[in-house]
Formats: sequence, C-alpha cells, structure tokens
Amino acid sequence: MRASPLEMLQGTLDVLILKTLSWGPAHGYAIVRWIQQLSGDQLIVSEGSLYPALHRLDERGWVESEWKISDTGRRAKFYRLTTKGRAQLRTEHATWRRFVRAVSRVLEAESQPA
Repeated sequence: MRASPLEMLQGTLDVLILKTLSWGPAHGYAIVRWIQQLSGDQLIVSEGSLYPALHRLDERGWVESEWKISDTGRRAKFYRLTTKGRAQLRTEHATWRRFVRAVSRVLEAESQPA
C-alpha cells in the first residue's frame, strides 16, 4: 500500500527531527531553528507540526524527553535520541537516499522507457 502525502510529510519531518537530535539533546525551538538554518531557510517547521511529531517519536521509543532549564533560563522540555531512535535514523536515511535516487532517475530521463 502506498503512503499518503500526509504520511510522507510526517515521515520526512520525523527523519529531520531524528537527525537534528543525533547531535545532542535539544528543546523544540532549537530543533525548529536548526532545521530552518541547515535548509537555508527553505524548511520552516511550525509548532503545530513539530510537537505532534515529537509525541509520535516518543510513543515509538525513538526519543525521550525531560524538563530542563534552557540557555535563556526558561524551563523547557529537552528531547534526546534513544538507541532505538539512532537505529531508526540509519534506516530512514538509507530509505531517503533510495527515494532521492529513484526520483532523480525519473526526472533526468531523456526518453520514455521501452
């Protein structure tokens, strides 16, 4: 069964969050900022998308969270990647590379297949 566009978007956001957390624990605002900065301001993640994704990843055991004090002195929930999450990141990254190669082959094709 083919994934719906929403599932594909959620999957993309999930892998971006996992990658971001692979550098160390972070609170929601930092995750959003890093994704935006690293994408050259091309990817903007809203709180309405981020927090449901973080809860989904937590339910799957891919991230864990705890309350801490941020650099600005405010109480914030920090998320960190679990061992299971690191394994999932490797799997998702490999899947993403295959997807990009497949789409590139189609877009770069100069003629129809026989």
